[in-house]
Amino acid sequence: MIRYTISLFLLVSFSLCFGQKTIYKTYDSQELKDLREVVIHLPKGYQKDSLANFPLALVLDGEKLFDLYVGNASYYASQDNAPEQIVVGINTKKTRNTDLGFEIINSKLTPEARSFYLFIRDELIPYVEANYRTSPFLTVVGSGLSANFITYFLKESEPIFNAYVCLNPTLAPDITNLIQTYRLEKLASQDNTFYFYLSGSPHSKTEKIKKVSVFGDFMNSIGIKNFNVVYDPVENTPTSTASIAEGLSKSFAKIFEIYSGITKDEYDKKIKDLSPPDAIAYLETKYLDIEYLFGTNMGIRKRDIIAIENIIIEKDNGDYLKDYGEMILKLFPKSEMGHFYLGKYYELGKDYKTALREYRTGYGKMDPNDPNADLYYQNVERVLKRQQ
Repeated sequence: MIRYTISLFLLVSFSLCFGQKTIYKTYDSQELKDLREVVIHLPKGYQKDSLANFPLALVLDGEKLFDLYVGNASYYASQDNAPEQIVVGINTKKTRNTDLGFEIINSKLTPEARSFYLFIRDELIPYVEANYRTSPFLTVVGSGLSANFITYFLKESEPIFNAYVCLNPTLAPDITNLIQTYRLEKLASQDNTFYFYLSGSPHSKTEKIKKVSVFGDFMNSIGIKNFNVVYDPVENTPTSTASIAEGLSKSFAKIFEIYSGITKDEYDKKIKDLSPPDAIAYLETKYLDIEYLFGTNMGIRKRDIIAIENIIIEKDNGDYLKDYGEMILKLFPKSEMGHFYLGKYYELGKDYKTALREYRTGYGKMDPNDPNADLYYQNVERVLKRQQ
């Protein structure tokens, strides 16, 4: 992608709140030949870890969606269901009709909207990536006219965004035909994953509800394996504002599903029928993807280790317990878990002496006040009885 010289940001002010930083800037845009207000949210982890990278979310209609997005991002991160994110909001309140306009005849962007498109692509994103520690995962968010606007980024030959969040869009009349010309099948050749979340609202006019529904059916019909489309009508909300808030929250659950720990649905659909080596490979690949996409070197969650242990123990006579235990020891050398799986491997092989050594080593690493310590020691007692 061609990227042009970046104009200098003028720092206006910033605020700090619980370790998070909000930076207000004014941008002198060459593309727009105008000044634009943007706001940048840096999460708590940005200040704590000088080496970590963070996904970038670009939020249009920043004057109304920025705080809502930051709130969701902070909550999901606190629950370990999404990574912390750098969030950039663009204020379009005064320039909405020119920035986001489309031609009535053919639904293409107006010249003014095309300039706004280039401002985002060639000025704003390169600036943020050059000056802040961003990971490769980019999200773009819009509602109404801006939700329609962000669909035009799908035409890029080299995808810019991983995730598109379209909240109750005000659609251009010929947007479906336009998207068909973008040849989205090109995404299938990308070693990456893409998400398209589309929400509606029961509070819109009947004609708009129908248009969004037809558009949702069209997007769902595209059928590209690594292009995950979700159309959510978002019904039974008390107000249109509630529809936007609910849609945004639901989009997080889908877009960051790979980041979350293994859920029952993920286990049932993708893991339970795997062989032990394939289950181990699935777990390792999941966390390699998390590290690459989100810049988070978090290590494998202990609960995910436990999630696949039945496969390792019960299939193939437990032959892969040793490999599993050694992998866990490398990841968590101070934990008892690796020794548990090694002890189980030797116990199943009736090498009780070695099993007892592993179980005792694991128990020795536990805090005596740990409520699970007594339960863990039952492994030692069981093997002692079998030695007799």
